[in-house]
Amino acid sequence: MMSFRGTRLQELLLPQPTVWMLETLAEAKGRQQLYEHQSPQVLEALGEMALVESAESSNRIEGVTVDRKRLRPLVLGDVPPRDRPEEEIVGYRRALNWVHTERDAIPLSPETCLELHALAQGGTTGDAGVWKSRPNDIVEIHADGRREVRFEPLAPELVPAAMSELFLSYRDVIDQGRVTPLLATSALVLDFACIHPFRDGNGRVSRLLLLLALYHHGFSVGRYISLERLIEQTKEDYYETLKRSSGGWHEGEHDIRPWFGYVLSTVRLAYRELEERAQRARPLRGSKTDLIEAALEGLTGPFGIADVERACPNVSRDMIRRVMNRWRKDGRLEMLSRGRDAQWRRTKPT
Repeated sequence: MMSFRGTRLQELLLPQPTVWMLETLAEAKGRQQLYEHQSPQVLEALGEMALVESAESSNRIEGVTVDRKRLRPLVLGDVPPRDRPEEEIVGYRRALNWVHTERDAIPLSPETCLELHALAQGGTTGDAGVWKSRPNDIVEIHADGRREVRFEPLAPELVPAAMSELFLSYRDVIDQGRVTPLLATSALVLDFACIHPFRDGNGRVSRLLLLLALYHHGFSVGRYISLERLIEQTKEDYYETLKRSSGGWHEGEHDIRPWFGYVLSTVRLAYRELEERAQRARPLRGSKTDLIEAALEGLTGPFGIADVERACPNVSRDMIRRVMNRWRKDGRLEMLSRGRDAQWRRTKPT
């Protein structure tokens, strides 16, 4: 919408570091097929882990948490949710599954946003999959309890037309090849966030929209590395760049570059993590023992067996224990504490 009006995007001057990052991401996209061909079993395990992390992180960004023991069964199994937070975890998992499995057939459109919202909200709230009917200012709560309106999204009556214009404009610049797809994707997500078309759940849908748009442009790294986890880990930058780039949006005077830089850096981090794991796993046979050992090599600082389980979601705890005990006998692991929440640490090579 506002970002796509006129020739703003075409005339945007990009700093040289941004140009270099675009080139780096183009090269990373070219290598991802190699990893998918060489390490399919490893990437399958990474995909399961990313699914769990994405469902957890995207909801935790919104202040929704569940018992960690319930998380994996809710995301990877068929355990029924027992309360509202668990419904939202299951809902986000369903939305992710839809994007991951049907990505090529899902258009970027207002209707898709409605469907993503209906899924991500668990389909149990009265306005799941429905545009907002009341204003929903974005409010910042300061440490002293003071509330400040950070941004005023579009009024409810303007939302349907604005969403239609947004996706028509996005498709036009993509079809005409007027700007690089990653810039168009960043503008799409920023404008969606500024429109804020739903009463609640806008953040979840914006992250699903980012994942889907990246898929459409051949950047499938979000299938194997959780973009939501990376966003949660850089949450302060996430909100700060959104704030900086949304200033002046209503007047068409905003600067998309801070947000564009954040999106590029997040995707770059995801590819870097994917390449590190794929390179580490390349000589391996793809067995469960290999997966456990690769996970152990990737853990830094004290960790528990649950951390290894998250890295190897399709491996039993008994097998993880056997490998860890063997590493301990070999002097490659040391136990820092005992009991149910025992902590371990890799020993430094001599």
